[in-house]
Amino acid sequence: MILCDIGNTSVDLFINGKRTKLCVENFDPATFEDDVYYASVNASINEGIRERTNWYDVRVFIDWDKYYPTMGVDRIMVCEAVEEGVIVDAGSAITVDVMHGGNYQGGFIALGLRTAQEAYSRLSPALDVSFNFEVDLAKIAKNTPDAITVGFLAPLIEKIERLGKPLYLTGGDGRLLSHFLSEAVVAEDLIFTGMKKLIEKGVKC
Repeated sequence: MILCDIGNTSVDLFINGKRTKLCVENFDPATFEDDVYYASVNASINEGIRERTNWYDVRVFIDWDKYYPTMGVDRIMVCEAVEEGVIVDAGSAITVDVMHGGNYQGGFIALGLRTAQEAYSRLSPALDVSFNFEVDLAKIAKNTPDAITVGFLAPLIEKIERLGKPLYLTGGDGRLLSHFLSEAVVAEDLIFTGMKKLIEKGVKC
């Protein structure tokens, strides 16, 4: 079984326990002969995939009564991986969701780290600096990189920590956020864990 997570700019493949990332421009679904189960937020790629009989959209396995209708399928997949806990998916946006007893409790969406940095730089050239992931968020900053880091991350981290435990970090910037969430489990393959669990439940039904 091949699992495939398709975003707006990249395609993440999980084959025999190994991940491979491709740019959307270099991705051709016709090159795959084995069965592929996919979660996609890319409308243009979806058009080409629908014609292929060996590609299966994992949306058909989702119990939509557990979630809200406009919730992203990639976000649902990481929730499906966790029975109990808080899931932080740090990508182009940072999504935070809470699962309790396998039931979705709700969540929120914040700007991703790179998106936030770009937003600061558009405000002023003086704010075109990188976040400092070694800063102490509890202290008042005395330089620009620390000031924007504390200003953006301190309220976000505080909100996440109030949601409870256990805490799971995933997504491309998950390890960066782990600097401030030391008790969190970094689970880079969480989306594929959720896909596999959802597919197994769907097949049994």
